[in-house]
Order: sequence, then C-alpha cells, then structure tokens
Amino acid sequence: MAALKYYFLISLIIALSSSSLHTIQAARSLLQTVPTVPNQPPLPKATLPPLPSVPNLPSATLPPMPPAMPNLPAATLPPLPANPLPTQPTVPSLPKPTLPPMPTTMPSLPTMPTMPKVTLPPLPATMPTIPTAVPTFPFLSPPPAATSP
Repeated sequence: MAALKYYFLISLIIALSSSSLHTIQAARSLLQTVPTVPNQPPLPKATLPPLPSVPNLPSATLPPMPPAMPNLPAATLPPLPANPLPTQPTVPSLPKPTLPPMPTTMPSLPTMPTMPKVTLPPLPATMPTIPTAVPTFPFLSPPPAATSP
C-alpha cells in the first residue's frame, strides 16, 4: 500500500514538473504547424529472372506382386488338462453380536423452568400520520420573480 502512495506521488511530481508554460507553448506550436513532406522519386521496378522449369523425373517401375500368399499349415493346440479345479476354502462363520435389550420406559426429560409473563404497554388509539409533503426552507428556495407574467 505504501508503494502505491509513493508511485502516485512520484508520478504527480513528474506530471507537474513537465507541465511548464514553455512546454505547453512548444506543444501547441508543433500541433499548429504542418510539416511538408518532399516528393520522393519513384523506385525502379525490379525485374526478376524467369523461374527454371521443373525437369521431368523418370517414373519408378516396381516389381510385380506375387499372385497370392502361400497357404500356411493350421496350428493345432494341445488339449487342456482334465485336472479338476481346486476347491475354494470355506469362510468361517462369525459369531452374532448380542446387544443389550432396549429399556421399556424412556427416562423423562427435565422440566423447563417457567418464564415470567411480560406485559407490553397498550398501543395508542390513533396511529400517527406520516407526512407526505416535502418541507420547504425559505433560504433554499429561489427568490420570487420581480415581475409577474
């Protein structure tokens, strides 16, 4: 936060120091004068040599493809062994947890203390009216016209 204050103070000092009367007059005179641009001779057009033509390349000749792939012998797989699968071990049964019996009667809740009765003052017979007009102050209003239309 302090750096922001110093940055603002330095930029304010620079702005005030550069805004002297001579600087303003110099800028105004530069804006009012229109500089004249001398006519420049046209540049010579460059002529490029024609591009060389692409030479014709010989086409490659490929050897002919064989008519078909030779038939390979079919692979035979050995039969699966006829051993029976091993049996899974049995999971031991866990004992059933026993919970204590629920009480037949619930304990009674403590009684709440009684609060004293609070009496409110009576409401007025008539409600007050809310002003709808804006009050005028003589020293803020304009003075009356000297001549009436």
